[in-house]
Amino acid sequence: MITASHAARLSPPGSDWRTLWREGVTDARELLALVGLEHLADGLPAGDAGFGVRVPRGFITRMRRGDARDPLLLQVLPQLAETRQVAGFSNDAVGDMAARSAQGVLHKYEGRALLIASGSCAINCRYCFRRHFPYGDEMAAAGQWRKALDHVRQDSSISELILSGGDPLSLATAKLEELSSGLETVPHVTRLRIHTRLPVVLPERVDDSLVDWLAGLPLQKVVVLHANHANEFDASVDAACARLRDAGVTLLNQSVLLHGVNDETDTLVALSERLFEAGVLPYYLHQLDRVQGSAHFEVDDASALALVEAVRHRLPGYLVPKLVREVGGEASKRPL
Repeated sequence: MITASHAARLSPPGSDWRTLWREGVTDARELLALVGLEHLADGLPAGDAGFGVRVPRGFITRMRRGDARDPLLLQVLPQLAETRQVAGFSNDAVGDMAARSAQGVLHKYEGRALLIASGSCAINCRYCFRRHFPYGDEMAAAGQWRKALDHVRQDSSISELILSGGDPLSLATAKLEELSSGLETVPHVTRLRIHTRLPVVLPERVDDSLVDWLAGLPLQKVVVLHANHANEFDASVDAACARLRDAGVTLLNQSVLLHGVNDETDTLVALSERLFEAGVLPYYLHQLDRVQGSAHFEVDDASALALVEAVRHRLPGYLVPKLVREVGGEASKRPL
């Protein structure tokens, strides 16, 4: 592990989340140097394979120093494999563009509408299915959410609003308050779901203002975290999860099955147990969305099914995530 003195230089204690965001690592060579792998820098792809590096320094402290196969490092370090064009992989892996209903609104499933709240993330995961998404044109938060809210207001079948991105918690709390104020005139929306990686990779984002906003919402509140490995959790993440639960939030987790990261039974078991220790229930284990640049992470279906069956033998049912794939145009996630 990275030593305590090194960790202190990576992530100053008590910093505001915005400061920590701005100070995140955006250079792959610096990332390698921070984990003692400078000798690998010559093997990096040119131009970060077209997808910039971004990693919070606190997340880097959880990586194993000197380990080129560290499961956290592999999720964020550009690889030459990303530059290969692979048949069956595309820029729009799950049919997002065909599901647009208004500015920043994806309406794929009955009773639910998804808002692309922001295009920003504190961490750029190399397998991200929206790494090619045109965020500049598709931002629900633009214009005080007006176009997105108009669409939701006009469709009384929508009972759940899902905030995604990018990461919706990249927005200032005041911007999120604009949305909840607009929802006061949309009585058929009774549930707000937020998909976010920030409480895991930048737990400082769960600050007083965010907690107060969540606690005051007159809606059922669900936060779906995204963690792929037990090593992503530490005491700061546990504290962020506790604050969210205290605000009346139901916490779930979705993972992506990734070759070399979490495609072993012991690893998946440890993840589910660590999630539950933090008060989070495993929800989905996604088969990889086949976006260009991510093929080296893919695990075949037969192996995925065998892994989940092995996990099922070792854990109670409530700790076994559902293995699913998202297929563009289908009415729900497809169980495998």
